[in-house]
Amino acid sequence: MNECSKEYGEIPDSRTLSEEAEHSGEKSSVIDGAETPQSGSHSDIYVSYKDNMNPEGSQEEGELISDLPTLPEEAEHSENKTNEADEKNPLNDNPSGGTSARHHHLMTTRELQVYWKKEKYESKPVKLLFQIHSTRIAEDFLSKFVMYQIVIIKTGSFDGKKVFIERRYSDFERLHRNLLKDFREEMEDIVFPKKVLLGNLTEEMINKRMMALKNYLEELYALKCVRRSQKYMEFFIEPELEEGYSCIRGGQYNTATGIFQQVVYLQEKLVEHCPKLLVPSLCALVVCYRDMNQSEMAYEVGMQALELLEKHTTHRYYMPLLDTLVSLAYKTGKDYMTLREKMKINEMKERRTFDFEMLTLKELVVQEYVKD
Repeated sequence: MNECSKEYGEIPDSRTLSEEAEHSGEKSSVIDGAETPQSGSHSDIYVSYKDNMNPEGSQEEGELISDLPTLPEEAEHSENKTNEADEKNPLNDNPSGGTSARHHHLMTTRELQVYWKKEKYESKPVKLLFQIHSTRIAEDFLSKFVMYQIVIIKTGSFDGKKVFIERRYSDFERLHRNLLKDFREEMEDIVFPKKVLLGNLTEEMINKRMMALKNYLEELYALKCVRRSQKYMEFFIEPELEEGYSCIRGGQYNTATGIFQQVVYLQEKLVEHCPKLLVPSLCALVVCYRDMNQSEMAYEVGMQALELLEKHTTHRYYMPLLDTLVSLAYKTGKDYMTLREKMKINEMKERRTFDFEMLTLKELVVQEYVKD
């Protein structure tokens, strides 16, 4: 018996298939030892039987392979059957929680359709979309100018954290100039919209520039080296960070909380390649919540930040964050002993290398974005 026969059973000869085709309306497939009637509309079914007969002369279990489109109720039933089979047979489980490769050849086509549809959804690439739908006219003591509202949307999954920022043309111009210093060769095909001295506040010019700036941001994002650069990310968050840290130093914690929450939403979209870049902003939120006597929120956000630093115990925020979390856990009735143990272990490591004086989390936060 060849390899194909071993896996699927010997293929019936043409005479047997012809006889079965004459009775396709009455044909039933054998699945897991139970007969499942097939309707007359399901005539295009290929059934592979194992011709090996047991000693009593009964035919062994066959396997259904169908090319018919998957119906919703059938897909659900099929998926439930697969889950039940996995529970009964632990050999079908794997560490990732998915269906094992060994189990694939036991699936019907319908089950495979459900499986690969799920796999395709989970592996769908995530990217950012930039939209500029609205503007407003602002002015300073010198002139009037247009503020463009940029909406950043994450694709690939439902994005319930839609955030926007406002930037003027001069901000885009500064970004372009700074990026060219590092990526001139990579950006040689990217066209930046030219500056217009007269008529730049007309509706026609504003609409034209909205589209041009949207395309410009998308072209920059398409370049991996650019979208992961600090200068690119600073364009989206630097003004807000400066304002947020200024509010913390001024004791305006409520205002700072709103600003940093928006910054965190933006960073979650921009720094997926390096999640620990979120830590300073999360720690700023911890300080705000703690000083507003919202200890539960401070602890929750602090644990998010700590999770990002579990593999980076030498990070400057790691020890001050642990120290703050110990006091917050004690105050809120959480497990503080585990946190204290982590702190002791890290203190021993650091003392072996150099003498250090640990800053508090608040001292570390207020030193961020201090202009000379």
